[in-house]
Amino acid sequence: MGWTVKHPSNQEFFAYWDKARGHAAAPDRNTLAPEPIRHLLSDIFVLAYEPWAGYPFRIAGTRLCARLGRDVKGESFTALFTGEAHREMEDLVGIVAEETLPTVAGVTAMTSDGGLLPLELLLLPFSPRAHTPLSLTGQIVALGDVTGTLSQFSLTSWRHIQPDPGPRGPRILRKIEIARGLLVYEGLR
Repeated sequence: MGWTVKHPSNQEFFAYWDKARGHAAAPDRNTLAPEPIRHLLSDIFVLAYEPWAGYPFRIAGTRLCARLGRDVKGESFTALFTGEAHREMEDLVGIVAEETLPTVAGVTAMTSDGGLLPLELLLLPFSPRAHTPLSLTGQIVALGDVTGTLSQFSLTSWRHIQPDPGPRGPRILRKIEIARGLLVYEGLR
């Protein structure tokens, strides 16, 4: 795993997410408690799966907001990215949420003093639940010293993380009778 995710904070957050998911593709949002990762919360965010709104921030950590120079709750995540990176990030966030595929990305941002800062972005899906909107979580951390506020994010690289699926038990089928004479078999793990 260390070869995929560079920053120690992202490694720790991924390990926590991976443990919480157990043998599922992704953990349920309710299984991630803030206490074990309290020291990481200032960089963590949660995005709503609302493509038409640019995947707005539901929750944004205080250090992330400070680095952006404002409280970004409710603002579009993908609007942080400029040019072609904007569309690429929309596609990437959609893949993470829809295919429950964790992803790490290299990102650069313009600092308020005109420099470029490398960052590492970790995007982690939550398990989809019936009658509940999709969402995902993540963390963005600087790979250098931050001076001033950040803007004009660009995507430099990305790769999907293939967590170990672990042993799976036998497939369980649940019979659901929707209407008289019509049966649906829902697969569960």
